[in-house]
Amino acid sequence: MCADCGCSITDHHHEHNHGSKEHQEAHAILHDNPQLNDKKTIEVITKILDKNDHEASHNRNHLEKQNVLGINLMSSPGSGKTALLEALADVAEFRFGVIEGDLETNRDADRLKNKGIEAHQIQTGSACHLDAFMVHKALHHIDLEKIDVCFVENVGNLVCPASYDVGTHLNIVLVSVPEGEDKIAKYPVMFRKADLILFTKVDLLPYFDYDIEKEKEVARKLKPNVDILEVSTKDKESIKKVAQWIKFKLEMR
Repeated sequence: MCADCGCSITDHHHEHNHGSKEHQEAHAILHDNPQLNDKKTIEVITKILDKNDHEASHNRNHLEKQNVLGINLMSSPGSGKTALLEALADVAEFRFGVIEGDLETNRDADRLKNKGIEAHQIQTGSACHLDAFMVHKALHHIDLEKIDVCFVENVGNLVCPASYDVGTHLNIVLVSVPEGEDKIAKYPVMFRKADLILFTKVDLLPYFDYDIEKEKEVARKLKPNVDILEVSTKDKESIKKVAQWIKFKLEMR
């Protein structure tokens, strides 16, 4: 989590407001004594996380008042989050918008807009995750009355995003075949948070030494009830299954 890397308390000028007393104190503590097991540092970081959780609850309430389902998409960089959303636009029976998170550029939001998807880009600067305050600001740029689902495409990272509630209802975690077999075992916190795990780029299985059934077993040891789907953007039927899973969750609300 960000208590390990310290990114949650670095100063930058983008969407995230680190101007609170707690953030300033935390930055000073790390600058003078960057020991993250220090009692005072832990107390400050706990305050930051508590404030984030409070804002996340506010975001969820805001989405629920608009009858919108929030879904947090998390994965390492390049696993296919944006490509999945582009493909969903062609098959989904629900309307959706996207809040995009990257350190820099508007490229992913532009890709989605080119597909006719409403999207708002957050540039985090140095922060390797989105938090509830960033998402709160971005929600004001999405017309929630015109959508059924709001995706939050988190910054590509298998560590920090798992520790920050952004105010969504469900977590979808992607892991791609080219990443190798060890990602689920190495990053258990992320996959324990998942409501759905998507194995992406499965069309590449013939070219990699990747035992997908073994990886599913690892995932279910971490979270026995997790849903799992195999996905390739080259296979429209696999994308439809993802859309059907989301539609089912919408109907169950």
